[in-house]
Amino acid sequence: MSDEKRTEVSDLGEFGLIDHLSKEVRFYNSSTVKGIGDDAAVMQIGDELLVTTTDTLVEGIHFDLSYMPLKHLGYKLIAVNISDVAAMNAIPKQVTVSLALSNRFSVEALEVLYEGIQMACEAYKVDFVGGDTTASRSGLMISVTALGTTTEDKITYRSGAKENDILCVTGDLGGAFIGLQVLEREKQEFLGNPDMQPKLEKYPYVVERQLKPEARMNVIHELSELGIVPTSMIDVSDGLASEIFHLCKHSELGAAVYEDKLPIDKQTYETAAEFSMDPNTCALNGGEDYELLFTLKTEDFEKIKNHPEIHTIGYMHSADKGKVMVTRNGNTIALQAQGWKHF
Repeated sequence: MSDEKRTEVSDLGEFGLIDHLSKEVRFYNSSTVKGIGDDAAVMQIGDELLVTTTDTLVEGIHFDLSYMPLKHLGYKLIAVNISDVAAMNAIPKQVTVSLALSNRFSVEALEVLYEGIQMACEAYKVDFVGGDTTASRSGLMISVTALGTTTEDKITYRSGAKENDILCVTGDLGGAFIGLQVLEREKQEFLGNPDMQPKLEKYPYVVERQLKPEARMNVIHELSELGIVPTSMIDVSDGLASEIFHLCKHSELGAAVYEDKLPIDKQTYETAAEFSMDPNTCALNGGEDYELLFTLKTEDFEKIKNHPEIHTIGYMHSADKGKVMVTRNGNTIALQAQGWKHF
């Protein structure tokens, strides 16, 4: 028997695994500006910066076709990758889609999937330029690569925040997670009684947040029109708290978040209560909202203070002050990141 030590991937987690496997990575081309460790890689192409990001979604892990319509899945595939391009303060231009599929998928089913892909491409004005298709022994696996462009004066990384920068987030939080709870509940009831019809009429907003998220390209365009370049940015895919931790790590800072500033939709709040869940916990740790979390210089606050889709939720401070949340009653507690675990 070998005495070689075996380390489980789950011991490291997704980001620990990335750090471990990428520590020996070296660049051989001067055009590579930014590699592993941000929402997208960055390359210098003439006077422009090319950003590229890849995401893989696996049936049974990232989506469940018992309640995820194929058209919605196609749309979501593109939107979540466009969100990573947006997080670099870049404009998406092209996407590729690669599929591994089993023989249970007909041509007609794939036409529906691609209809959703095309709808998203039209919505975000990106070109679907290729990909790959191969066989799978079970289930469906999809990999999407998105390409976008920006310039040196607009590129935004996770690492640019400074002390006293304002912490902002777009839209509202926790809705996608609550929508997932609704869909899972209805699935379980259906499995127990196949004659039942899903009761989703009460939850249109949160269900849509899960099935058809939108990338916040509108905010990227509006920030540009306002002459604002965020000092750091990331998209909220694994939960707000987890993303705050990323900005803190890469910017070598701490952060303070105000509980009463967390943007939570009324339907998310009420449905969370129905599931006996704390809405704030859903907002902080739910994930899949695909909103943008970013920091701004204090002098830019006046430009966005009345923006209906941008919420100021805290500020950055020195690393020794930690990552904290100020509760409604004024207490300061350690911020916990309990978002999506990939392994």
